[in-house]
Amino acid sequence: MCGILACLQSTDDGPEMRARVLALSRRQRHRGPDWSGMFQWKNFFLAHERLAIIDPTSGDQPLFNEGKTIAVAVNGEIYNHKSLKAAILQKHPNKKFATQSDCEVISHLYEDQGDKVASLLDGMFSFVILDSRDGSFYAARDPIGITSLYIGWGKDGSVWLASEMKCLKDECVRFQQFPPGHYFSSKDMGSSKTQGFTRYYNPQFYLDFEASPPRSPSTPYDPKVLREAFEAAVIKRMMSDVPFGVLLSGGLDSSLVAAIASRAIKSQDTVWGNRLHSFCIGLPGSPDLKAGREVAQFLGTDHHEFTFTVQEGIDAISDVIQHIETYDVTTIRASTPMFLMSRKIKALGVKMVLSGEGSDEVFGGYLYFHKAPNKDEFFQETVRKVQALHQYDCLRANKSTMAWGVEARVPFLDRNFLDVAMAIDPTEKMIDRSKGEQQTLTPHDCPCYSKIMLC
Repeated sequence: MCGILACLQSTDDGPEMRARVLALSRRQRHRGPDWSGMFQWKNFFLAHERLAIIDPTSGDQPLFNEGKTIAVAVNGEIYNHKSLKAAILQKHPNKKFATQSDCEVISHLYEDQGDKVASLLDGMFSFVILDSRDGSFYAARDPIGITSLYIGWGKDGSVWLASEMKCLKDECVRFQQFPPGHYFSSKDMGSSKTQGFTRYYNPQFYLDFEASPPRSPSTPYDPKVLREAFEAAVIKRMMSDVPFGVLLSGGLDSSLVAAIASRAIKSQDTVWGNRLHSFCIGLPGSPDLKAGREVAQFLGTDHHEFTFTVQEGIDAISDVIQHIETYDVTTIRASTPMFLMSRKIKALGVKMVLSGEGSDEVFGGYLYFHKAPNKDEFFQETVRKVQALHQYDCLRANKSTMAWGVEARVPFLDRNFLDVAMAIDPTEKMIDRSKGEQQTLTPHDCPCYSKIMLC
């Protein structure tokens, strides 16, 4: 991931305004410490702070189409960039790509497909496109909101977009979260109905949830189909040209991610060899440390264990709030250890980690889900939880890691995996009380955790 800042349709196109945009972009340089880029066309400005993970040597942004008429600033990773590039080259055999960056394909895809571009991407992303052919612009955010993005409006009628609010607060009369699964087009700004926003992400489980009356999915649980979808989600996120690892607390979700990644890495030629690095943090003697250690030993990962004191956590709170940009108490509490751990991880030279966010929302893993009166209410609550992730768990995972220039990737929120997991009959996810109470320890003496609600 990176940090992006766009100022569009400003009334000032002079050097002072360019300097102002650069100064505002520096406020989020922690997101992209590897390089800074700026592109100006008339009164449009695109600034970029780069965290180099794919093609570190030549993938600096903003990126362009072949004719340099379309510029794009991207925060995120595009996992299907190779297949998209192949499709473009099949249609336009003489087209030239300037870099090996996974994000360059967006400019070429927009040139070819226009507003459809966001719906064709498989990944986590926020981006802004400037089209100098007609002076239009286009912005989009990934389906769930794994990456952060905000939009604001200046006094002079300018439109601003940024990865973090701190870049907008002094220039915009109002700003808001950019809705996940939407794109914003300057061509549609005059529409009183959409006000520029269009939802491109319309999975079946959203349509079922929004139906009147609401519908519930009925696909029988098939463990093979679910497993293969999740394995594919993990493996595609191992795409990296820099050292990476996995966050491993010893819980079911992070252990599944680690198990798949540790098996897959043995057949890959990575910059850290074929042994997976895992990371865990906790207070001295905490159950997470014990469980993470045992899972790491079982999987054979190169495990890194960090501890912090209560006072160190308290001392970090003001920095945590500044970076995650929320006063939500539960989010701050959950972000603090992740913030501290990310600093340690970055000190080891790691830029990317796999993480287990999203599993409890998809499968109803929080403790209160056992109170669901029926499968319909259970399903509707899982959808509400998934739709709110960008305000809580995704915000935490993104900003507490990116505070130190570490990217978190979340396989449980893979677009294809969600299609499979959210289509399962909710009855299969509910507790069957006829089978007795849940045991307190696993066969390997690890605790069976009760999940609290984080959003």
